[in-house]
Amino acid sequence: MKQDILASLRAAVVALLAFTVLTGILYPLVVMGIGQAAFSHQANGAPELVGQAFTHPGYIWSRPSALGPFPYNAMNSTGTNYGQANPALRDAVVARIKALRDADPGNTAPVPVDLVTASASGLDPHISPAAAYYQAARVARVRGIPEDQVRALIAEHTEGRTLGILGEPRVNVVALDRALDTRTGPPR
Repeated sequence: MKQDILASLRAAVVALLAFTVLTGILYPLVVMGIGQAAFSHQANGAPELVGQAFTHPGYIWSRPSALGPFPYNAMNSTGTNYGQANPALRDAVVARIKALRDADPGNTAPVPVDLVTASASGLDPHISPAAAYYQAARVARVRGIPEDQVRALIAEHTEGRTLGILGEPRVNVVALDRALDTRTGPPR
């Protein structure tokens, strides 16, 4: 009986060690190797994969984040879960519209919805082309460049539907604002 217990214990320890090596070391190394070989840009944490809180009027602004005092912190990824009838959603939208109007008082165009509502994850780096073009005049004015240059950069950074059928056209705000900085330097 004692021999059976020791044999069972030995088998359990060997299985524990084998599975620890297999699933705790070998499998993660294989997955990391595949990620580095096939998707190195994404696997190494490309900054344009997560939205950033641009607030200077010389930048194209991202979609609002529902993450509170820690904008675009992936550790706190969440949506607001506010329903359409929730007064908190209405108040947030009204405040965001006011901020957009205050930053560009001459712009009387309708505000695109993705500039006033948070994304589901709170980390989305994309906005619609309409939301980017809505901000073009403000950005051009603050940077002291022709609006056509900003519009051309928006067009260059507009991504189509994934595989031609999935999702909607979109603009990566982080990549676009980097391109603006490359072209004109950071806004003053």
